[in-house]
Amino acid sequence: MEKKVLIALKKAGKPLRPGEVAKMIGEESKTVSKIIGDLKKQGKVISPKRCFYAPSE
Repeated sequence: MEKKVLIALKKAGKPLRPGEVAKMIGEESKTVSKIIGDLKKQGKVISPKRCFYAPSE
């Protein structure tokens, strides 16, 4: 699931909200928000502005 979220963020090419990622991968936004939070703790995702997320590399 983490891979799906990272791939969606990379494909978008711009910072996204968790809800937008959820639509792209067909999951609930609550689930995606939790995964993005975990990825952020691991340093794989950054938040360039409030409520928007992008892959760190």
